[in-house]
Amino acid sequence: MRLPIYAPVRFQVLRPSAVPIPQIPWAMEMKAVSQVEPSRLVCTLTGAILGCGGWVLSRGATDTGTINMLFEFERQACVDIYSVLIAAGVELSQAGHVRFTELCQCTRNRHLECNSEIASIDLEIQTFPSGPTLAGPPPQRA
Repeated sequence: MRLPIYAPVRFQVLRPSAVPIPQIPWAMEMKAVSQVEPSRLVCTLTGAILGCGGWVLSRGATDTGTINMLFEFERQACVDIYSVLIAAGVELSQAGHVRFTELCQCTRNRHLECNSEIASIDLEIQTFPSGPTLAGPPPQRA
C-alpha cells in the first residue's frame, strides 16, 4: 500500500482571544519572617526544596536581610514543602498558613486529579538574625 505524497492541509488561524493561556491556579505570593541568618537560610531552604522534588527558580538576599525565593513543586509534595519551610525556621504570615493549608487540603481531597499539577510560590522572608553570626561575635571595645 502506497501513501500519497501530497495530502491536503488545512490551516486554521486562531484569534488571540481564542488561544488558551496556561495558568497555574496555585501560584502564590507569601511573606514570612525568620531569625535564621540569611545565607544559611537560603542554603537550607534550597536543599530542602530540592530534596522534596521541587525546583528553585530564583533565590537571593539583600543587604537588609530580605530573602526572595521563587520555587515550584508538584502538588503531591505540598505537605513536605510546608513542613520543611517550618522546620527551617520560617514563620509564615497568617495568610501564608491559610493558603498552604488550602493547597494541602485540596490536594488531599482531589489527589487523583491534581497530584502532578505544579504549585508555584514566590516567598519573601524578612530575617532578623539573633546572636553571633558565622563570622563570630562582634568586636569588643576596649
